[in-house]
Amino acid sequence: MPSLKYAGIRAMFEALWLSRLPGLIRALSSSRGVIFTLHRVLPDAPAEFAPNAILQVRPDFLDYCITRLRALGLDIVSMDEAVIRMASTDDHERQFVVFTFDDAYKDNLQYALPVLRRQNSPFTLYVPTALVDGTGEVWWQSIEDIIGRENAITVDGERFDTSTTTLKQGAYNVLYWRMRQMPEMDRVSLMRRFADEHRYDLDQQCGDLIMDWDQLQQFADEPLCTIGAHTVHHYELAKLPVEQARSEMAQSADILEAKFGHRPAHISYPIGGPASAGPREFELARELGFRTGVTTRPGGIYAQHSQTPQALPRISLNGLFQKRRYIDVFATGTIFSTLGRITG
Repeated sequence: MPSLKYAGIRAMFEALWLSRLPGLIRALSSSRGVIFTLHRVLPDAPAEFAPNAILQVRPDFLDYCITRLRALGLDIVSMDEAVIRMASTDDHERQFVVFTFDDAYKDNLQYALPVLRRQNSPFTLYVPTALVDGTGEVWWQSIEDIIGRENAITVDGERFDTSTTTLKQGAYNVLYWRMRQMPEMDRVSLMRRFADEHRYDLDQQCGDLIMDWDQLQQFADEPLCTIGAHTVHHYELAKLPVEQARSEMAQSADILEAKFGHRPAHISYPIGGPASAGPREFELARELGFRTGVTTRPGGIYAQHSQTPQALPRISLNGLFQKRRYIDVFATGTIFSTLGRITG
């Protein structure tokens, strides 16, 4: 169960913090740095039923992260600088951190950007272009929204009792993973039917959550920001035929170049786990000229990643672990690389 998994991770974080091991591990490790994954930045506490709360952190937590990482002696750098440092032969170069944000949520503009500017912190924003057009689907949040407001839901004739938080969470888990396991076009069709049945406007929700092009222009004009590609429709690329996957990646870069005058050199694979992006997608990214591609596979960045820069790991700044003492653990890439080998 997810709650047991997160309880185990929390216990591990507490033990590592109490042991003071992260600092020693960083000092002895050959890790060059870490790339952080973020999505949403919101000041309010999530609702009682909020399975996507893992995707949001508070502005004050982000602010403290930056301050603490610098106090630990880490440099906060752009993706372009990270590429240089991966390949550096200077063994005494300081370790680095890259902040990356996926999906172009509006709250990044309202709450994250002021923090990043005040802290003079470089960052990368990965943009799914159809969502910015207002025609894509933030489907993982749509499921939460529908279940959260209903005491019962129906999915293609199958009824779920959602009258309690526990039942809501159970229904969410079933429906989320059912959609994850479907071909993408089947998932899109199911999500549309589910939304229609419950009078939920997917297009309005997308417009409410995701920046439009005028708002995104502020990031394109921001010297601290690197705009990266995140495909067109935010589909799991590994589930698509190869030509469709290639098109999703190439067209997103084409659109961003047309909008902002610069072709993105970096891409984030939607969802980004092993079932969503693998060697085929990494090779496509290389063929299409992306300097880097980031996954959500956990781990630190090492010199050898300069040989496979289209398959970089990231560490999620998870909304369920917003204790300041955990930042020392998050900053220690070797811990996550080890966990990834154990669990993967």
